[in-house]
Amino acid sequence: MIRLQLLLLVLLPALAAPVTPPLPDFASYPVYHGPDLGLTWRGPQATLRVWAPTAEALHLKLYAEGTGGTPRADLPMQKAEDGTWTYALPAGTTGFYAVQATIAGKKMAEVADPYVHAVGLNGQRGAVFNPAIAQPPGWDTDLRPALKQPTDIVIGEVHVRDLTMHPQSGVRHKGTFLGAAQTGTRGPANVSTGLDHLVELGLTHVHLLPTNDFASVDEAAPARANRYNWGYDPLNYTVPEGSYSTDAANPAARIRELKQLVENLHGAGLRVVLDVVYNHVAEAGRSSFEQLVPGYYFRHEADGRLSNATACGNEVASERPMVRKLIVESAAYWAREYHVDGFRFDLMGVLDLETMRAVRVALDQQDHSIFLYGEGWTAGPSPLPEAQRAVKANMLKIDRIAAFGDELRDGVKGHYAHQTEPGFASGQPGLEESVKFGILGATRHPQLDYARVNYSKAPWAGSPAQAINYVACHDDRVLWDKLTVSSPGASEEQLIKMDVLANTIVFTSQGVPFLPVGDEFLRTKGGSSNSYNQPDSVNQLDWGRKAKYLPVYEFYRSLLILRRNHPAFRLPSAELIQQHLEFLPTKPGLIAYRLKDHAGGDAWPDVVVIFNGNRAASSISLPRDTYKVVLRGREINEEGLDVLEVTSGVQIAGSTALVLVPIK
Repeated sequence: MIRLQLLLLVLLPALAAPVTPPLPDFASYPVYHGPDLGLTWRGPQATLRVWAPTAEALHLKLYAEGTGGTPRADLPMQKAEDGTWTYALPAGTTGFYAVQATIAGKKMAEVADPYVHAVGLNGQRGAVFNPAIAQPPGWDTDLRPALKQPTDIVIGEVHVRDLTMHPQSGVRHKGTFLGAAQTGTRGPANVSTGLDHLVELGLTHVHLLPTNDFASVDEAAPARANRYNWGYDPLNYTVPEGSYSTDAANPAARIRELKQLVENLHGAGLRVVLDVVYNHVAEAGRSSFEQLVPGYYFRHEADGRLSNATACGNEVASERPMVRKLIVESAAYWAREYHVDGFRFDLMGVLDLETMRAVRVALDQQDHSIFLYGEGWTAGPSPLPEAQRAVKANMLKIDRIAAFGDELRDGVKGHYAHQTEPGFASGQPGLEESVKFGILGATRHPQLDYARVNYSKAPWAGSPAQAINYVACHDDRVLWDKLTVSSPGASEEQLIKMDVLANTIVFTSQGVPFLPVGDEFLRTKGGSSNSYNQPDSVNQLDWGRKAKYLPVYEFYRSLLILRRNHPAFRLPSAELIQQHLEFLPTKPGLIAYRLKDHAGGDAWPDVVVIFNGNRAASSISLPRDTYKVVLRGREINEEGLDVLEVTSGVQIAGSTALVLVPIK
């Protein structure tokens, strides 16, 4: 009887569950290979082509404004090849447009097409406007700054609004592309702010948090509503966000002003990375994807529900040909039309390997130096087999695409989600191999015990150019707040030592270093661990802290100069790392290594790097020699801070880095 009751408890919910209709055979849908999806221009003549293979009819609605009002024209589009529909607009047509499909006898919602490149307010309608003509002065002669090799890159991550919103930023158009493009700005104690700060710091690449059109901020009143969002809720993949424009209702303004930002960054010697969010959309049901080709653009579970590897309610089916085409052509468009120099792929592990390879190929057709990297993980399980996904474990299968190294991140500062858990830099023993994994740029090395690495038990990078080294980013607590919560009772001076040690590890490691802008002057978000929609008072860069902690900032600046001046820290291949980097024997809580034999052609024949994660001073044995000290704690002098005569060992203060160069 009990067994029968248990059996009924199991079976009844299943018997009562509604039957989900089987999903269509998406593989049978036609594939359009042409380059002209969306609105394309030939002189003053525009033609719209939309892929909607299951539609019985597709209507083009023309409007005078980007929102509201009634259509001034309702035009049936013509069915064309491979599931597409077209309409040639008369020359001189202006205003805005939407398309409306009829599928299985039902009129769907009006939407902008997935390939839209210019929109009206809040991205509701496309604009009958040629984006190519929206250019700032000098755009035709804009050039990418020179880049010799990927391991020369130093990335600084910043949000357009954060960079400029502080009342003492000195920026005129706060919270906008033009504000971020402004030069000559000064803050408290006359410190440089905004774009000038990025240049002064010594970055090579500025990673902008999402600048594409996203859904969460009302573009009609972004300031009045004090709405803030990082922008990881995409609405239109290939249109600039209107709330960062001085006139969101004007389709030309947002395009021209983002180009102005790119041009000014290039003029200052900085390359531009866009943070792209191709793994999901803000709202699947209302999206142009679902309204034009139901089901096709998204992955589903076996029962028909949307799968959710993004933790945002949906995930795109990048493996389907027309989804892959959209992603590839969107990235290529940003690079071509906005002169973008790199892309950071949000939750890259949701996308499939073949799509990422196709993006790489498409961008190589423009410039091999365009840099690609992303998060090599998902936020949940996906129906796409892991062997096909662009996760860290598969990085060896894709060429010249990098991933973030969370092994180093959590090894140095402690687990990202366990907020009170310390890391190597804050005195936690047992994390040495995880830190060494990052020092090696996630490449193979005979001295590393991979079984003791926190996450990956094998190298995942084929070259150091595939490894992004970092200890913090926009996600989770900023470094200062993480150190504060995981080191109770530590004084401010002790926390500064830990902070400096953490990023000294990052900037002396092989691979590509990454810094969230503001960490160089001990940025705080008041302890927030997820500030994606919190106000400017939490997120804005406080330029008063740069003035207050100017010696810390100057150390960071000198640290970037040290890396730039010495190719030993920027070796371009795994083979060179194996040849020139040798770990030295140490006690727990210490890491030491030698970069030997003029590594990378460095003028220094040997460099000894030592990290003491213990809070107490410790000693380490070194070969007998005379060394000059070029870095100790937060002091740097490449000519030498002082000279050490080493007969057997050297003492190193707690929570401190030491860089020594033998005097030959």
